[in-house]
Amino acid sequence: MHLNIRPAGPDDLPAILDIVNHIILTTTTNYSYEPESLADRQAWLTRQQAADMPVIVAERDGILVGFGSYGPFRNKIGYRFTVEHSVYVHRDHHHLGIGQKLLEELIRLARAQGMHIMIAGVDTQNQGSFLFHQKMGFEPVAHFREVGFKFGQWLDLMFLQLYLSE
Repeated sequence: MHLNIRPAGPDDLPAILDIVNHIILTTTTNYSYEPESLADRQAWLTRQQAADMPVIVAERDGILVGFGSYGPFRNKIGYRFTVEHSVYVHRDHHHLGIGQKLLEELIRLARAQGMHIMIAGVDTQNQGSFLFHQKMGFEPVAHFREVGFKFGQWLDLMFLQLYLSE
């Protein structure tokens, strides 16, 4: 398997949209209810680029199979060295190390930008993501009970964090 991690561009948005919308419609990984539009994703990419926040993609043998990004944890100046990330892998390409490669690159980029902490927000039903983040060095720091609601059920959210600098 040849995996290429690179910055995302506008031509990648349809594949990114396919990944996101499947997750929105079928999982509690993302607490949105409605599928996004291509215009939504275009605006997102523009905002990310304007804020110097990365959006990266993973291509496996020339096919986009995942993406990752991070952005501000909170919109107050005191949080400027903390970012929250997202990594999504296409449903047909799980358990191949793609998420790990994407997260490793996001961590590298965040360190290069002088970030201090990276946050992961994980739905507690998503044990795979929780274990993945622990394997990557993230530590659980908060458990918010019933803060989300989707598919007729209350959802718990866990925050994990990774120190990026000494």
